[in-house]
Amino acid sequence: MNQEQLALYARIGELFMRYGIKSLTMDDIAKHLKIAKKTLYKFVDDKPDLVNQVMKVRCDVECFLINDIHTHSENAIDEIIQISQNVSQQLQQVHPSLHYDLEKYYPEAWSTFNAHKKTVILHFIENNLKRGIDEGIYRENLSPKIIARLFVQKIDVLFDPEVFPPSEISFKEAHSEMIRYHIRGIANDKGVKYMKNKLKKEAINLFNI
Repeated sequence: MNQEQLALYARIGELFMRYGIKSLTMDDIAKHLKIAKKTLYKFVDDKPDLVNQVMKVRCDVECFLINDIHTHSENAIDEIIQISQNVSQQLQQVHPSLHYDLEKYYPEAWSTFNAHKKTVILHFIENNLKRGIDEGIYRENLSPKIIARLFVQKIDVLFDPEVFPPSEISFKEAHSEMIRYHIRGIANDKGVKYMKNKLKKEAINLFNI
């Protein structure tokens, strides 16, 4: 995949986040991007193919981001906070129908998303838990394998409008609360103290600790 495609898919991904997927036609997408519709068909066969390619790129970008943050983070809590900040920024304008559109109308892209959750995200959380235990800031008696799976399952719940009606609770609010709940459940006293000091020192407002 060349740079032109990557840049194009990134911009289309932003449109999907803002307007949803089902509501945007190929004509709409071309109009928003101020390009000819035939430019889109240079790279994809149809809209489902486009949605899947965009999803693949977003998953690849997230994988790169996770690896980069893991390499440069000071400890496990830094790592989870940095990842969460990035996700929170991306979800500021997420359309309420995004998750539903994927699941109902674009099965291949939905499968790509699920595979990403069950591999990259699952392994990231499990490794983060092991790292935190080794660093002495997470509880020693927790089970990384079980908690990582619980965490991944909660991702879908965040998108459920019956559980979190968009008119009452934004995706960003629900996500931030889930992360705070997660860290407080796994961190020991040393870890909680470190988290509070870090958020206060760096004026991070992701959590209302």
